[in-house]
Amino acid sequence: MNKPNHPANDVVMRASHIAKTYEEGDLKTDVLSDVSFTLKRSETLAIVGASGSGKSTLLHILGGLDTLTRGEVEVDGRNLSSLSDAERGRVRNRSMGFIYQFHHLLPEFTALENVSMPLLIRGVSISEAEREAAALLGRVGLGQRLHHKPSELSGGERQRSAVARALVTRPAVVLGDEPTGNLDETNAAQVYDLMIELNREIGTSFILVTHDNRLAKRMDRTLELHNGSLVEKIHA
Repeated sequence: MNKPNHPANDVVMRASHIAKTYEEGDLKTDVLSDVSFTLKRSETLAIVGASGSGKSTLLHILGGLDTLTRGEVEVDGRNLSSLSDAERGRVRNRSMGFIYQFHHLLPEFTALENVSMPLLIRGVSISEAEREAAALLGRVGLGQRLHHKPSELSGGERQRSAVARALVTRPAVVLGDEPTGNLDETNAAQVYDLMIELNREIGTSFILVTHDNRLAKRMDRTLELHNGSLVEKIHA
């Protein structure tokens, strides 16, 4: 497999004083008030917090999928707020991967085609994209399921395919929003193990929003979102 191609800088992502306020008429709702942290290369980070505390909103802002009211997000040294929509899209494709609670695989395409997609968007040839995708699908235990569509895969297999798709471009950071929230305990444990193993092998950093304390405790650090700000949480 190809080695990741990232700048040598040790900092993958930097969030500085992020604030997010939703406005509807005269009503203003402050979701995030002052969020700052730094993520190093190969580091794994869990973000926990009560339901409705703004965890998913924060993740969307970090991924350039939602706008912020104040503050800055840098990914591989690039300030997302200063980029055009097209430039942010290129940063997402080159530097970030995404895993959600639901796999979001395209139902009409096979596992191989789904995992190849981010490379094809980047402009990689079909043969090279499929070679990389097949290698990674084999790495996640789906080498015999390349030509199966999502409806022909189990829940755990679909989520492992989603993990492969997030990692196929060798991104600097993967953002996961409850990536095992739709799986039973056995499949969730397998996906946990897979993400940690691939983190060590590929060097991709992970930021995972999760309510699962078992997963959070396996991350290098855990930050808790409380009253719009992040605080370091020490593992017991």
